[in-house]
Amino acid sequence: MASTSEVGHAKNVANFQDLIAFVNGYGPTYNPTKNSLLLPQLETLYTNSETSLNNVLTKNTDFNNIINQRLDAFANLRSLSTRLISALETTNATDEIIKDAKSFNRKLQGKRASKIEQPTDPNQPAPKTISSSQQSYDQLIQHFEGLISVLQSEPSYAPNETDLQVATLQTQLQDLKDKNKQVSNAYAQVSKARLERNKVLYEAETSLVNTAAEVKKYVKSVYGATSPEFGQITIIKFTKKKD
Repeated sequence: MASTSEVGHAKNVANFQDLIAFVNGYGPTYNPTKNSLLLPQLETLYTNSETSLNNVLTKNTDFNNIINQRLDAFANLRSLSTRLISALETTNATDEIIKDAKSFNRKLQGKRASKIEQPTDPNQPAPKTISSSQQSYDQLIQHFEGLISVLQSEPSYAPNETDLQVATLQTQLQDLKDKNKQVSNAYAQVSKARLERNKVLYEAETSLVNTAAEVKKYVKSVYGATSPEFGQITIIKFTKKKD
Protein backbone atom coordinates (compact mmCIF):
# COMPACT_ATOMS: atom_id res chain seq x y z
CA MET A 1 0.00 0.00 0.00
CA ALA A 2 1.33 3.43 -0.94
CA SER A 3 2.01 5.91 1.85
CA THR A 4 -0.15 8.98 2.46
CA SER A 5 2.60 11.24 1.11
CA GLU A 6 2.96 9.20 -2.10
CA VAL A 7 -0.81 9.36 -2.64
CA GLY A 8 -0.61 13.12 -2.03
CA HIS A 9 1.96 13.57 -4.80
CA ALA A 10 -0.20 11.63 -7.25
CA LYS A 11 -3.29 13.60 -6.22
CA ASN A 12 -1.51 16.87 -6.93
CA VAL A 13 -0.65 15.70 -10.43
CA ALA A 14 -4.19 14.45 -11.06
CA ASN A 15 -5.61 17.76 -9.83
CA PHE A 16 -3.28 19.65 -12.13
CA GLN A 17 -4.72 17.70 -15.06
CA ASP A 18 -8.20 18.81 -13.95
CA LEU A 19 -6.97 22.41 -13.78
CA ILE A 20 -5.65 22.16 -17.34
CA ALA A 21 -9.00 20.81 -18.53
CA PHE A 22 -10.81 23.87 -17.18
CA VAL A 23 -8.20 26.23 -18.62
CA ASN A 24 -8.56 24.57 -22.00
CA GLY A 25 -12.29 25.15 -21.80
CA TYR A 26 -11.87 28.90 -21.39
CA GLY A 27 -10.67 29.12 -24.99
CA PRO A 28 -9.02 32.32 -26.27
CA THR A 29 -10.06 34.32 -23.20
CA TYR A 30 -7.34 32.49 -21.28
CA ASN A 31 -4.39 34.44 -22.63
CA PRO A 32 -1.69 35.12 -19.99
CA THR A 33 1.48 36.98 -20.89
CA LYS A 34 3.66 34.82 -18.64
CA ASN A 35 5.09 31.98 -20.70
CA SER A 36 4.92 29.36 -17.93
CA LEU A 37 1.14 29.86 -17.68
CA LEU A 38 0.42 29.21 -21.35
CA LEU A 39 -1.50 26.04 -22.11
CA PRO A 40 1.35 24.23 -23.95
CA GLN A 41 3.67 24.85 -21.00
CA LEU A 42 1.02 23.59 -18.59
CA GLU A 43 0.72 20.41 -20.63
CA THR A 44 4.49 19.96 -20.61
CA LEU A 45 4.63 20.50 -16.86
CA TYR A 46 1.92 17.89 -16.37
CA THR A 47 3.84 15.38 -18.50
CA ASN A 48 7.08 16.07 -16.61
CA SER A 49 5.29 15.71 -13.29
CA GLU A 50 3.76 12.40 -14.26
CA THR A 51 7.15 11.18 -15.50
CA SER A 52 8.78 12.13 -12.19
CA LEU A 53 6.12 10.22 -10.25
CA ASN A 54 6.53 7.12 -12.39
CA ASN A 55 10.29 7.29 -12.02
CA VAL A 56 9.99 7.21 -8.22
CA LEU A 57 7.64 4.23 -8.44
CA THR A 58 9.99 2.35 -10.77
CA LYS A 59 13.08 3.01 -8.66
CA ASN A 60 11.14 2.16 -5.51
CA THR A 61 10.06 -1.20 -6.93
CA ASP A 62 13.64 -1.95 -7.98
CA PHE A 63 14.82 -1.14 -4.45
CA ASN A 64 12.28 -3.40 -2.76
CA ASN A 65 13.02 -6.27 -5.13
CA ILE A 66 16.73 -6.01 -4.36
CA ILE A 67 15.96 -5.86 -0.62
CA ASN A 68 14.11 -9.17 -0.96
CA GLN A 69 16.97 -10.67 -2.95
CA ARG A 70 19.35 -9.71 -0.16
CA LEU A 71 17.07 -11.30 2.42
CA ASP A 72 17.13 -14.54 0.46
CA ALA A 73 20.91 -14.41 0.16
CA PHE A 74 21.38 -13.99 3.92
CA ALA A 75 18.60 -16.37 4.96
CA ASN A 76 20.74 -19.46 5.62
CA LEU A 77 23.75 -17.69 7.10
CA ARG A 78 22.91 -18.56 10.71
CA SER A 79 22.31 -22.27 10.11
CA LEU A 80 25.30 -22.48 7.76
CA SER A 81 27.55 -20.99 10.41
CA THR A 82 26.47 -23.66 12.89
CA ARG A 83 27.21 -26.39 10.36
CA LEU A 84 30.65 -24.93 9.71
CA ILE A 85 31.51 -25.08 13.41
CA SER A 86 30.43 -28.71 13.54
CA ALA A 87 32.53 -29.50 10.49
CA LEU A 88 35.56 -27.77 12.01
CA GLU A 89 35.16 -29.72 15.24
CA THR A 90 35.60 -32.98 13.31
CA THR A 91 39.05 -31.92 12.06
CA ASN A 92 42.44 -31.78 13.75
CA ALA A 93 41.97 -28.11 14.58
CA THR A 94 43.31 -26.94 17.93
CA ASP A 95 41.04 -25.72 20.69
CA GLU A 96 42.19 -22.17 19.98
CA ILE A 97 41.20 -22.37 16.31
CA ILE A 98 37.79 -23.77 17.25
CA LYS A 99 37.41 -21.07 19.90
CA ASP A 100 38.13 -18.35 17.33
CA ALA A 101 35.61 -19.83 14.92
CA LYS A 102 32.95 -20.08 17.62
CA SER A 103 33.52 -16.43 18.48
CA PHE A 104 32.52 -15.40 14.96
CA ASN A 105 29.62 -17.85 15.05
CA ARG A 106 28.25 -16.27 18.24
CA LYS A 107 28.36 -12.86 16.58
CA LEU A 108 26.52 -14.21 13.55
CA GLN A 109 23.86 -15.83 15.73
CA GLY A 110 23.35 -12.57 17.60
CA LYS A 111 22.79 -10.45 14.48
CA ARG A 112 20.07 -12.17 12.50
CA ALA A 113 19.03 -10.77 9.15
CA SER A 114 15.39 -11.62 9.90
CA LYS A 115 15.48 -9.13 12.77
CA ILE A 116 16.87 -6.40 10.55
CA GLU A 117 14.01 -6.35 8.09
CA GLN A 118 11.18 -8.45 6.72
CA PRO A 119 10.30 -9.27 3.11
CA THR A 120 8.56 -6.25 1.64
CA ASP A 121 5.85 -5.55 -0.89
CA PRO A 122 7.50 -4.21 -4.08
CA ASN A 123 4.98 -1.34 -4.01
CA GLN A 124 5.82 -0.29 -0.45
CA PRO A 125 7.61 3.09 -0.28
CA ALA A 126 11.31 2.87 0.49
CA PRO A 127 12.28 4.11 3.97
CA LYS A 128 13.70 7.58 4.56
CA THR A 129 17.04 6.06 5.56
CA ILE A 130 18.72 2.64 5.44
CA SER A 131 21.87 3.44 7.41
CA SER A 132 21.13 1.23 10.45
CA SER A 133 20.06 -1.70 8.28
CA GLN A 134 23.17 -1.37 6.11
CA GLN A 135 25.42 -1.32 9.17
CA SER A 136 23.81 -4.53 10.45
CA TYR A 137 24.38 -6.30 7.15
CA ASP A 138 27.93 -4.97 6.99
CA GLN A 139 28.56 -6.58 10.38
CA LEU A 140 27.08 -9.90 9.25
CA ILE A 141 29.41 -9.88 6.27
CA GLN A 142 32.38 -9.00 8.47
CA HIS A 143 31.65 -11.84 10.90
CA PHE A 144 31.11 -14.36 8.09
CA GLU A 145 34.35 -13.29 6.44
CA GLY A 146 36.14 -13.73 9.77
CA LEU A 147 34.76 -17.24 10.15
CA ILE A 148 35.88 -18.16 6.63
CA SER A 149 39.35 -16.82 7.41
CA VAL A 150 39.61 -19.12 10.44
CA LEU A 151 38.49 -22.14 8.41
CA GLN A 152 40.94 -21.30 5.65
CA SER A 153 43.79 -21.15 8.15
CA GLU A 154 43.18 -24.72 9.30
CA PRO A 155 45.00 -27.21 6.99
CA SER A 156 42.85 -30.14 8.12
CA TYR A 157 39.60 -28.37 7.22
CA ALA A 158 38.74 -30.02 3.89
CA PRO A 159 35.11 -31.17 3.94
CA ASN A 160 33.68 -33.28 1.13
CA GLU A 161 30.42 -31.32 1.23
CA THR A 162 30.64 -28.69 -1.51
CA ASP A 163 28.61 -26.06 0.33
CA LEU A 164 30.99 -26.25 3.32
CA GLN A 165 34.18 -25.91 1.30
CA VAL A 166 36.17 -22.69 1.57
CA ALA A 167 35.95 -21.93 -2.15
CA THR A 168 32.15 -22.17 -2.03
CA LEU A 169 32.03 -20.01 1.08
CA GLN A 170 34.17 -17.35 -0.57
CA THR A 171 31.83 -17.30 -3.55
CA GLN A 172 28.87 -16.93 -1.20
CA LEU A 173 30.65 -14.16 0.69
CA GLN A 174 31.19 -12.22 -2.52
CA ASP A 175 27.52 -12.65 -3.40
CA LEU A 176 26.53 -11.23 -0.01
CA LYS A 177 28.81 -8.25 -0.56
CA ASP A 178 27.38 -7.71 -4.03
CA LYS A 179 23.77 -7.89 -2.80
CA ASN A 180 24.52 -5.44 0.00
CA LYS A 181 26.13 -3.00 -2.42
CA GLN A 182 23.20 -3.33 -4.81
CA VAL A 183 20.83 -2.27 -2.02
CA SER A 184 22.90 0.86 -1.39
CA ASN A 185 22.98 1.70 -5.09
CA ALA A 186 19.25 1.09 -5.51
CA TYR A 187 18.45 3.28 -2.52
CA ALA A 188 20.59 6.07 -3.95
CA GLN A 189 18.49 5.88 -7.13
CA VAL A 190 15.26 6.11 -5.11
CA SER A 191 16.59 9.12 -3.24
CA LYS A 192 17.64 10.82 -6.47
CA ALA A 193 14.24 10.17 -8.06
CA ARG A 194 12.49 11.67 -5.03
CA LEU A 195 14.63 14.81 -5.23
CA GLU A 196 13.82 15.23 -8.92
CA ARG A 197 10.11 14.72 -8.26
CA ASN A 198 10.14 17.29 -5.47
CA LYS A 199 11.81 19.85 -7.73
CA VAL A 200 9.21 19.37 -10.45
CA LEU A 201 6.21 19.32 -8.12
CA TYR A 202 7.20 21.74 -5.35
CA GLU A 203 10.60 23.39 -5.29
CA ALA A 204 11.30 24.92 -8.69
CA GLU A 205 9.99 28.43 -9.38
CA THR A 206 7.81 26.93 -12.11
CA SER A 207 6.88 23.84 -10.09
CA LEU A 208 3.46 22.26 -10.41
CA VAL A 209 2.15 23.67 -7.12
CA ASN A 210 3.52 27.17 -7.75
CA THR A 211 2.22 27.22 -11.31
CA ALA A 212 -1.23 26.04 -10.22
CA ALA A 213 -1.42 28.92 -7.74
CA GLU A 214 -0.46 31.42 -10.46
CA VAL A 215 -3.03 30.00 -12.88
CA LYS A 216 -5.71 30.52 -10.25
CA LYS A 217 -4.58 34.10 -9.71
CA TYR A 218 -4.65 34.80 -13.43
CA VAL A 219 -8.14 33.35 -13.86
CA LYS A 220 -9.28 35.41 -10.89
CA SER A 221 -7.85 38.54 -12.50
CA VAL A 222 -9.62 37.85 -15.81
CA TYR A 223 -13.03 36.68 -14.63
CA GLY A 224 -13.27 38.04 -11.09
CA ALA A 225 -13.33 36.47 -7.65
CA THR A 226 -17.06 35.68 -7.77
CA SER A 227 -17.10 34.35 -11.33
CA PRO A 228 -18.17 30.79 -12.17
CA GLU A 229 -14.85 30.31 -13.95
CA PHE A 230 -12.83 31.07 -10.85
CA GLY A 231 -15.26 29.03 -8.79
CA GLN A 232 -14.49 26.01 -10.94
CA ILE A 233 -10.79 26.01 -10.17
CA THR A 234 -10.56 27.52 -6.70
CA ILE A 235 -11.86 24.27 -5.21
CA ILE A 236 -9.05 22.25 -6.82
CA LYS A 237 -6.64 21.70 -3.96
CA PHE A 238 -2.87 21.29 -4.08
CA THR A 239 -0.94 20.20 -1.00
CA LYS A 240 2.61 21.15 -0.09
CA LYS A 241 5.44 18.61 0.03
CA LYS A 242 5.40 16.30 3.07
CA ASP A 243 8.63 14.38 2.49
